[in-house]
Amino acid sequence: MNKPKRYWLMKSEPDDFSIDDLEQVGTEPWTGVRNYQARNFMRDSMQVGDQVFFYHSNTKVPGIYGIAEVASTPYPDPTQFEKKSKYFDPKASREEPRWFLVDVGFVRRLREPVSLATIRSCSEQLGEDFALIRKGARLSVLPVSGSQWKTLLALEGKVS
Repeated sequence: MNKPKRYWLMKSEPDDFSIDDLEQVGTEPWTGVRNYQARNFMRDSMQVGDQVFFYHSNTKVPGIYGIAEVASTPYPDPTQFEKKSKYFDPKASREEPRWFLVDVGFVRRLREPVSLATIRSCSEQLGEDFALIRKGARLSVLPVSGSQWKTLLALEGKVS
């Protein structure tokens, strides 16, 4: 039996991989996640067709720049086995991988990015459990509830 569709926010630094890059390639493995909670979201909870906010972090205007979708079931992140990769993990083996990923497919870019400042201005609507604006939360993969998804999508094109 299929689980209901879920919603996510996935962060990437645009100098590493941006919504423009995803639009060019169409689908990309979400490599390099090295946080256990973020890994667990990808490995245990994501399913093909789930919707994803593509968030640019560590940039002049951090925020949501596009929409993607989960395009594969989880599988071991190959970068953990590549000695020359910055994501190499000497404790991982092909028999017992430690890190998993999903492929992410381009859906569309937002007409205008939804900046972090705009998102913060809606903190009451988003609720205390919205990890992006909670102090100390630095995950690169975050769950988003259905109501949070609708609230954030409604901010497209609005500037605060």
